[in-house]
Amino acid sequence: MKGAQKMRDYYEDYDLRIIVLPNCEQFGASVNEELKRMRKNKDGFIVPISVERFSNGEGKGVIKAPVRYKDVYIISDVGNYDISYNFHGRQHAMTPDEHFQDIKRVVSAICGHAERISVVMPLLYQSRQHKRVREGRESLDCPIALQELVNLGVRNIITYDVHAPNVANAIPTRGFENCFPTHIILSNLINQERDIFDNIQIVSPDEGAIGRARYYSDIIGCGLAHFQKRRDYSQVVNGKNPIKTSEYIGSSVAGKNVILVDDMISSGESMVKAARKLKEMGAEKIFLIATFALFTEGTEIFEKAYEEGLFYKAISTNLSYIPSEIQDFKWFEVVDCAPHLAKVINTLNRRESIEEFNEKDRMYIISKIRNR
Repeated sequence: MKGAQKMRDYYEDYDLRIIVLPNCEQFGASVNEELKRMRKNKDGFIVPISVERFSNGEGKGVIKAPVRYKDVYIISDVGNYDISYNFHGRQHAMTPDEHFQDIKRVVSAICGHAERISVVMPLLYQSRQHKRVREGRESLDCPIALQELVNLGVRNIITYDVHAPNVANAIPTRGFENCFPTHIILSNLINQERDIFDNIQIVSPDEGAIGRARYYSDIIGCGLAHFQKRRDYSQVVNGKNPIKTSEYIGSSVAGKNVILVDDMISSGESMVKAARKLKEMGAEKIFLIATFALFTEGTEIFEKAYEEGLFYKAISTNLSYIPSEIQDFKWFEVVDCAPHLAKVINTLNRRESIEEFNEKDRMYIISKIRNR
């Protein structure tokens, strides 16, 4: 028993280190504060680094403190589009490709000296480019990226609500932790909108998100429906095939509150069209929930939809960058997931399973809904 406690103290006091890339400094600092509180450590765990760019676009990563024999967690938000650098005399906004390259730079700067390296990408790089759909002549960027990290010595990938979980098959001998913010979002929703759960239905905006929506449905104990989309594969608009028709499949939503749930809000077209259809069918309060709110086409479509009364509130997380001006909209709410990620890192660092606290969170939410 003493030996086990001594080993636990070793991991707790000496082993853990966090590297926070510049694209998620605020979020990483929050994770560090949570870990300091959990472990009663006043110094924290962040390793100082610099990721520099030359004016021709090349870069380098420098680690400024020892990481030899440490358990290192590299946190990066590849979706942050508000980071820029001087490129041939003009400001150039960093893309996910460049953020991912910086992850590899930091991994290579560790020089293989760490005991274990885990990469935390809440928004998994290229997660929507995980399979070939056009006669085998498409790139498989996400699986290749995962294999690149593993080949550099990364042991674990930690991500959230990945678009296609089966992409983990690309690295079968390494850890792939796909976490979900479902319990955090539901807990927040129960605290603020307790009454909606008396008459509610979960709806998926398309067939691809049914599994995610089903989990919400099972936790709450309510009905489940979805939209079946048909796309026009003869053309590509803004990198995707436009939607021709969308058919609702499920029981009536007349007089019901609705949670419309997906992994991400990109342009918002699917969400808003689904909300409009649900309103036409007689739905009451509609909540748009997505783990990642990218707003790739801006927020105008949502502002207009809110003014029309198509939805009551949009809820997302701080797992990827959201500008402050968007967070200030009265129709938008951000749920803080830093404490959850700190719990995940703390658990994995101690060589324990995250399933145990996931089950506790699940039972807590179920009891909270039933006893509301």
